[in-house]
Amino acid sequence: SSSDSSNNSGSSGGSSSSNARTTGLSSSSTHSTMVKTFQAYLPTCHRTYSCLHCRAHLANHDELISKSFQGSQGRAYLFNSVVNVGCGPAEERVLLTGLHAVADIYCKCCETTLGWKYEHAFDNSQKYKEGKYIIELAHMIKDNGWD
Repeated sequence: SSSDSSNNSGSSGGSSSSNARTTGLSSSSTHSTMVKTFQAYLPTCHRTYSCLHCRAHLANHDELISKSFQGSQGRAYLFNSVVNVGCGPAEERVLLTGLHAVADIYCKCCETTLGWKYEHAFDNSQKYKEGKYIIELAHMIKDNGWD
């Protein structure tokens, strides 16, 4: 089976990106320190997947590898690359397809946990997942040109 399941969640740290235009989203002032948040926007000529909670772009349809994965909240998709996503710390988890080192991923714009990134697969047959991202369908919507 190519399905995996994980029940842990959390968020902090790292980042990931692919070819996308980055534009200033917002800025806020905390006392004398200015903090800027930047959001990547995928080209509008492509079908994209966005965060269900804040509509931030997450992935281009061309980066979709598989629709046959299972997350803790139902079906999930495997992507080659994503945008506007941060990574938590990696940890070893036993998933449906065996032991993997994975890091929870979250939307950088609204901080919702979306799924996980495969950092390491211990079984040779699962190595193709390394560096790839799982996003659960419960947290994303289709945007741009799906009609």
